[in-house]
Amino acid sequence: MLTSAINDQNANPIQLIKEGVFISDHSHWGRIRVYDDDRLRFLHNQSTNNFQVLKPGQGCDTVMVTSTARTIDLVTSYVLDDAVLLLVSPNRRQLLMQWLDRYIFFADKVKLTDITTETATFSLIGLQSHGIVEQLGAGDLIGQPYGNHILVDGVIVAVGSGLATPGYTLILPVTNKEILWNKILSYGAGELSDRTWEMLRILQGRPAPDAELTDDYNPLEVGLWQTISFNKGCYIGQETIARLNTYQGVKQYLWGIHLNGAAEPGTIITIGEEKVGKLTSYTTTPNGHFGLGYIRSKAGGVGLKVQIGETEGEIVAISFVNHEYPLNNG
Repeated sequence: MLTSAINDQNANPIQLIKEGVFISDHSHWGRIRVYDDDRLRFLHNQSTNNFQVLKPGQGCDTVMVTSTARTIDLVTSYVLDDAVLLLVSPNRRQLLMQWLDRYIFFADKVKLTDITTETATFSLIGLQSHGIVEQLGAGDLIGQPYGNHILVDGVIVAVGSGLATPGYTLILPVTNKEILWNKILSYGAGELSDRTWEMLRILQGRPAPDAELTDDYNPLEVGLWQTISFNKGCYIGQETIARLNTYQGVKQYLWGIHLNGAAEPGTIITIGEEKVGKLTSYTTTPNGHFGLGYIRSKAGGVGLKVQIGETEGEIVAISFVNHEYPLNNG
């Protein structure tokens, strides 16, 4: 049975997701509704992506950054007819409400509402998720770009699983949560535990606040090129990001690390006696030990052998981020 297999410590979640479809409950993530006439302009000025080109039914990932381009959170945004719905990390919900509110000035027609407790969020993950979306009445989304979404029976169904694996995100009234969850299970989805989601997050390199997203790093170091517009004009942190891009001045990159044993996040990464980075996340997997960490760009990349405390490691690419400078930044 899929449900028991995905929670089996000896099962390979990557292989299982390739073969099937799983549902993960992300209702503990934050949901912020941004509305009123200036909502798109406001979000355009507060984060890295281009909101002015988005129409209702479209969406994007964007990064909230400080004035010096340090990362606060990776946010998924859905443009509705009368609002923008932000899906934010669970440990950034209150911070972002306060942070965004600081930048609403007297003349701005912008309002914020935290709708987390009124709503629920599911992620459908896996190559077979298209079949379930079709059964839910949202088959028109199949093959559409990331972030595109439609409303079906009060449920927002959007392209994108939250991981590099294909899938969909569902946002719905909390009163319908149990009914829809059971319906999706009846269509053949397996349940994905929080522990397995975290393993997949680390294996694929999706950055998390307080780990990969902190005051120590900027979005280019993380490798979140898809969240950044270089042609949109001024926004918070824009000058620093533009300068780093223009002069290719990124001094460290986020990489995956195959480890020979367990390691503690925060451990310094070395080559010989030289400090070259820091481990930010760690997980056990069916294939051994794996971590995420920042490595100085001059030290090298894929294939580099490093030491993490008493543990040896080798740098590998991760699918959620990219470290190639784009030829054309939109």
